[in-house]
Amino acid sequence: MPLQVSDYSWQQTKTTVFLSLPLRGVSVRDADVFCTENYLKVNFPPFLFEAFLYAPIDDASSKAKIGNDAVVFTLYKKEAAVWESLSLTGVDKEMMQKIREKSILQAQERAKEAIEAKAASKREDQKYALDAMMKIEEAARKKIEDMKENERLKATKELEAWKECQRKAEEQKRIQREEKLRKKEKQIEEERKNLKHKSLTRNSASRYLAAKGRNLENIFSQKLKEDNIPAPRSVGSIKINFTPRVFPTALRESHVAEEEEWLHKQAEARRAMNTDIPELSDLNEEEKNPEWLKDKGNKLFATENYLAAINAYNLAIRLNNKIPLLYLNRAACHLKLKNLHKAIEDSSKALELLTPPVSDNANARMKAHVRRGTAFCQLELYVEGLQDYEAALKIDPSNKIMQNDAEKIRNVIQGTELKS
Repeated sequence: MPLQVSDYSWQQTKTTVFLSLPLRGVSVRDADVFCTENYLKVNFPPFLFEAFLYAPIDDASSKAKIGNDAVVFTLYKKEAAVWESLSLTGVDKEMMQKIREKSILQAQERAKEAIEAKAASKREDQKYALDAMMKIEEAARKKIEDMKENERLKATKELEAWKECQRKAEEQKRIQREEKLRKKEKQIEEERKNLKHKSLTRNSASRYLAAKGRNLENIFSQKLKEDNIPAPRSVGSIKINFTPRVFPTALRESHVAEEEEWLHKQAEARRAMNTDIPELSDLNEEEKNPEWLKDKGNKLFATENYLAAINAYNLAIRLNNKIPLLYLNRAACHLKLKNLHKAIEDSSKALELLTPPVSDNANARMKAHVRRGTAFCQLELYVEGLQDYEAALKIDPSNKIMQNDAEKIRNVIQGTELKS
C-alpha cells in the first residue's frame, strides 16, 4: 500500500498554479509523473501523490521540473480564475475512480494520435524521399539518353558526309567512263562510215536476194499460222454443289474444356489477394495492386534496374502468388543477374501455374522453357537445357532462333561425349 504525500506546497495566480512536491530522498529516476487536464499523479515508491484538480489545466503546455529532491510543477489554467483549493472537495472513491479512468483513456487516445501522426509523417517522408530519388534517376537517365542521342546524331552526320564523298567520287568516275565511251563510239562511227562507203555496191545485190527470201518466208509462215488457229470456245456456266457437313467436331480435337479451365484459373488467381502483410499499412491503394507492381517491375527491367524489378515482383507475389507471369518475369531478372538456380525455380513455378496447356498461354510456356533451358546451359547442364529447348520448339516449331540454339547445344553435348 503506497503512502499518500500530504506535505506539499502550492501557490497560484489567475492563470498559473505553482506546486512543489518533496521527493523524500527518492532517486529522480524512480519518479513517474502522469498529468491530464483534471488529474495529476506522481508515483515515487513507496510514496504516492494524487490531485483531482479543482479546474481543468492545459496539460500540453504545463511543465514539471525534477531536481534538488523535489518536483516543481507549473500548471497553466484553461480559464483565468482563482481556485479555492488545489483539489476538489467532497469527492468519493467512485468519482475518483471515474476521473482516473477518464484520464487514462484521454492519455491513451493522445498517445495513439501521436503514434498515428508520427507514422503519417514517416510515410510522407518516405514518399518524398522516393519521389526525389525517382526524379534524380529520371534526370540521370534523361542525361544518358541525351548523350546517346547526341552521339547518334554525330555518327549519322559523319556517315552522311562519308556517303556524300563516296557519291561524288562515283559520279566523277561515271562521268569519266561516259567520256571514254563517247570517244570510242565516235571512233567506231567514223570507221563504220568508211566501210559503208566501200561495200555499198557489193552489198546491194545480196540485200535484194535476202529481202525476197524473207517475203516468201513471211507468206508461208502467215498461212501456217492461219491453219493452226483453233475455233472460239462456246460460252457456258458450271454449277458446283458441296456436300453439307452434318457431323460435329470430334471430342478428341476439341480444347474447349482446357480453355474453360485455364480461364477459370486465371479468374481465381486475380481474386486471390493476400492482405495480411505488415508492409501494406504504408502503401496506398494503387501500390497494393499486383498488376500495377508487375507493370512497375517491367518498366524497371526495361531500364536494366534488375534488383528493383525483383523487389517489385517479390511484393506482387506476396500479394498474389497465383499469377504465373510474375514468376516468369522474375526469372528473367535472375537470369540477367546470373542467379541461375533462382531462375530455374521461378521458371519451374511458372510452368506449374501455366496449366492446362492451351493456345492462350503457349507464348508464356515457351518463354519459361527457354529461360530455364538457358539457366541449365549456363550451369553446364546441357542435357536438361536441350530438353527445355525441345519442349519450347514443340510449342513454336518455326522459331529459327530456338532451332539454332538447340543445334548449338546438341553440338556441345556431342563434343563433350567425344572428349569423355
